[in-house]
Amino acid sequence: MAIPIMIDTDPGIDDAAAISIALTHPVLDLKMITTVHGNVNIHKTTSNALQLKAFFNSDVPIHQGVATPLINQPVDAEHVHGETGMAGFEFPQADYDLLTSDKAVEAMKETLLNSDESITLVPIGPLTNIALLLRTYPEVSRQIKEIVLMGGSAGRGNVTPAAEFNIYCDPEAADIVFNSHIPITMVGLDVARGASLTYEAINKLQEKNQTSHMLYHMFNHYRGDQFGDGIAVYDAYTILYLLYPEKFSVADANVKIELTGTYTKGETVVNFDEETTNAKVVLSVDKSQFITMFFEALSYAK
Repeated sequence: MAIPIMIDTDPGIDDAAAISIALTHPVLDLKMITTVHGNVNIHKTTSNALQLKAFFNSDVPIHQGVATPLINQPVDAEHVHGETGMAGFEFPQADYDLLTSDKAVEAMKETLLNSDESITLVPIGPLTNIALLLRTYPEVSRQIKEIVLMGGSAGRGNVTPAAEFNIYCDPEAADIVFNSHIPITMVGLDVARGASLTYEAINKLQEKNQTSHMLYHMFNHYRGDQFGDGIAVYDAYTILYLLYPEKFSVADANVKIELTGTYTKGETVVNFDEETTNAKVVLSVDKSQFITMFFEALSYAK
């Protein structure tokens, strides 16, 4: 039986890889895509989501979410993903007739409350939409199986020495989510540091199918973290965890979000020694299997 999920996203090159798998893999039942500020502004993240929907000729609804963090000013990563957010591949102009609504939080609430089964939330951008959902409609909690998010780190950050980008963008939202008492799995920077997508593998992407060809061109314009002979495709690890959980090393932890530190704001303070835990932290993936899993997951795409 397919896993019902919702993706909340700020596309983003690595988001595009995650979405490509989620839209096409038979093990995943993608109920909707919601967009959020993050890698680029909300208009660009929504445009990018619509372009991916059109690329796959998908009928999955897309709902635009919030444009700004709960308190702070927006932060972006155009220097990483390019001005559009998905540099390197020329998509047709986004068709806004494909946008279902600009009320992402309400759409998530309605879908959750009207579902016959619990749904896994997969936020792969800043957590603003998810925090607003949980604060505005707390009754949805009973219909959320778990939250599997891309964000955080048990070690160093990537936007500052302490903080990972998605959490740094809206730490107050992250604090709400991690204190929600909903099962959480944090897929953060730790996984990427142990298993990168090698440049040899990236070169092989251009010959597999139309989707891998598209990703090949975007990965060659990606200016994110480099690890040895490859790049980190952060959001894709989250989807791969859903598909191959047995290939990942996970530990229970108590995760707190630093909200006020001058040099540490947005840090995920991960304590593996506390008796009371609020999250599973994914620490690593089987490095020998990662690239095989990635290509296998993409094999269902066009």
